[in-house]
Amino acid sequence: MKTKKGFNLRSICGEQIIVAEGIENIDFSKIISMNESSAYLWRRVQEGGGEFTPELLAGLLTEEYDVDQATALADAQTVCRQWADAGIAE
Repeated sequence: MKTKKGFNLRSICGEQIIVAEGIENIDFSKIISMNESSAYLWRRVQEGGGEFTPELLAGLLTEEYDVDQATALADAQTVCRQWADAGIAE
């Protein structure tokens, strides 16, 4: 998978929000708010060029948080689906 260009993580009033930049990405019908762990994953994926897999996300989760591999992989698969459903990854 890959994050879509033009979507960037910003801290707005203490909340981690995905902001669409560029005319082609503007959709004011939804706001994408991320919790601490999903914002961490987004930042790390962006630093690596935007490409990711559930296995990569699971590895990042186990490095940063006290979580076992099976739980991390299940959570990573959920994040991948949520990002795809939200239109910020493909």
